[in-house]
Amino acid sequence: MKIGLQIPRFGWPGSPGNLGEKLAEIAHTADEQGFSSIWVMDHYFQMERMINATYQDPMLEGYTALSYMAGFSRRARLGTMVTGVNYRWPGYLLKVVSSLDVLSGGRACLGIGAGWYEREALGLGMPFPPLKERFERLEETLQIVLKVWSGDNSAYNGKHYHLAEPVNSPQPLSKPHPPILIGGGGETKTLRLVAKYADACNLFPVSNEELAHKLDVLKRHCDAVGRNYDSIEKTVLARISAGVNGGLAVQEFIENCKAWALLGIQHVIMSDVPNVQDIRPLVEIGSQVIPAVAGL
Repeated sequence: MKIGLQIPRFGWPGSPGNLGEKLAEIAHTADEQGFSSIWVMDHYFQMERMINATYQDPMLEGYTALSYMAGFSRRARLGTMVTGVNYRWPGYLLKVVSSLDVLSGGRACLGIGAGWYEREALGLGMPFPPLKERFERLEETLQIVLKVWSGDNSAYNGKHYHLAEPVNSPQPLSKPHPPILIGGGGETKTLRLVAKYADACNLFPVSNEELAHKLDVLKRHCDAVGRNYDSIEKTVLARISAGVNGGLAVQEFIENCKAWALLGIQHVIMSDVPNVQDIRPLVEIGSQVIPAVAGL
């Protein structure tokens, strides 16, 4: 089992003056400690869903932050968890991810979803079409990205997007292309798109029973489209709790990982690690969690 890190907050003590310094330190330490991936949210406002957060809290633009962290890491994959399809035109998005992949030495991942945060979209004057249309745009974006990354520069004419000459040079270093992760557990649309287009899914471990059910739904979608279920990496986004004496609840998290591994989860992405800016939690995870779950 692999362990990843998602960084969803940037309002640390001293922010924004120390944001660059702290983000560099977090990326470098996570990379050295053996985290397999580093993620940021693709939001412009902080999520109101976050505990003890408001929409006005600090939030960095996702791909700018990833490009910056690429210079302070060497091994970990870098991606957004996840890009809202309504925020960037497909031709621009594939160019951004391709550039990140090339500059990071082949470490980009395209995390993508239908988007949901209406307040930030309307607040910044971005389109926010109805959910049905956002899913249509998501599928067209996936088709465009895979088409262009395969080297096909012919025109694309869909319902929502029309690309006359989708040239992308340089192409990504990752082969056959940067992994595509689709976030969300919607059983009718999202998991169907995972089966059809993606290299990875990302789910929330609400309960082991619910997680097992979502994976079973994904398998049925794979069977329906003739996709090898085992070719899709199964990931979850989970939090580690604070422990005693300023540490983390390491053993509890390891036991959770063991249970998720039995269900088929291969990659656990740790979100909102308590006091991540202090760096010590990353070292604790690197020395205790990552070795303990590596063989799962």
